Amino acid sequence: MTIDATTSKAPTPPPGVSPRRKRLRRLFVLLVLIIGGFCTYIAMLPNEYQVKRSTTVHNDHTVVFGHVNDFHKWDNWSPWAKLDPNSKVTFSGPDAGEGAHFTWNGNDEVGEGDMTIVSSQPHESIGIKLHFVRPMEDTADVKFTFDPTDDGTVVTWTMSGKHNFVSKFFCFFMNMDKMIGGDFEKGLASLKQVAEQPAASPGPSVPTPE
Repeated sequence: MTIDATTSKAPTPPPGVSPRRKRLRRLFVLLVLIIGGFCTYIAMLPNEYQVKRSTTVHNDHTVVFGHVNDFHKWDNWSPWAKLDPNSKVTFSGPDAGEGAHFTWNGNDEVGEGDMTIVSSQPHESIGIKLHFVRPMEDTADVKFTFDPTDDGTVVTWTMSGKHNFVSKFFCFFMNMDKMIGGDFEKGLASLKQVAEQPAASPGPSVPTPE
């Protein structure tokens, strides 16, 4: 009796995930975790910021106040005034004080925006609403205070505002205080120089012909 034995092959198992694909999958998961953690960290950064600088001007506070309360005079001391000589500026509202409005539109260094004096306490403080259009839409509150001392006037320039996620992201790489604080220091130094100049003396009187 002959027995015909046939050898049956075991079914071929489906191909497994290749080591390369496993590494790519792990790398993708790791990347997602890193991005998620970074975004969480950015979101937890402070929602508000403040930049403040002060200087002492050797002159009466009434004189120093006048150089800030009038936007027409900012060209003499503003740290951004000389960055773009071709910048387009417009003035509207009162010449000085509450309600005075100033707009600018210049190169990438100065951007575009406008300022409005929202409060003006004579010789004491000035509040300004600052609106940026370029390079990034944003608003901020600016305040100048003028405190008389034996040496003259302590001028304090403060800017405060709120961060959104985008501004928090940029501030992670560029500290707001360091980025703007230097400009405040330059501006206050120029304001000090301008405000300490002696007032122009009136010219000789000319007799009026009878």
